Amino acid sequence: MTAIWRKCGAFLVLLLAGFAAFALILASLGIYAVISYSVSQRVQEIGIRMALGASARDLQSRILLRTLGLAAGGLALGMTASRVLSTALGSLLFGVTSGDPITFILMGTLLIAVAAVAGYIPAWRASRIDPMAALRSN
Repeated sequence: MTAIWRKCGAFLVLLLAGFAAFALILASLGIYAVISYSVSQRVQEIGIRMALGASARDLQSRILLRTLGLAAGGLALGMTASRVLSTALGSLLFGVTSGDPITFILMGTLLIAVAAVAGYIPAWRASRIDPMAALRSN
């Protein structure tokens, strides 16, 4: 009978890992979409900055800093909420405590890295904008 429970437990762990990976992919795509939309709304501003002499590196760093600032704010709110609600979910955790600092640090680092990668593509695209074309767009 214990072999059946082990197989069920392994299946549940794989199922939860799959859902977690899917959630991470959805979060990455969501961050990319929001930052890309934000950058596309600011095409004229970016064109003016480039026409006035801003370098591509300056634009990339400005967009990445904004992305990481938004991600850090969301991460702080999410970690605070998860720390508060972790006692209710403590019975579902296997092998870790509800306030495991290593888990919080690793997940925070992973989410910040995902936000950095998701923000890099719009930042790179914004640095390639032709200033004259950007000023002509509506």
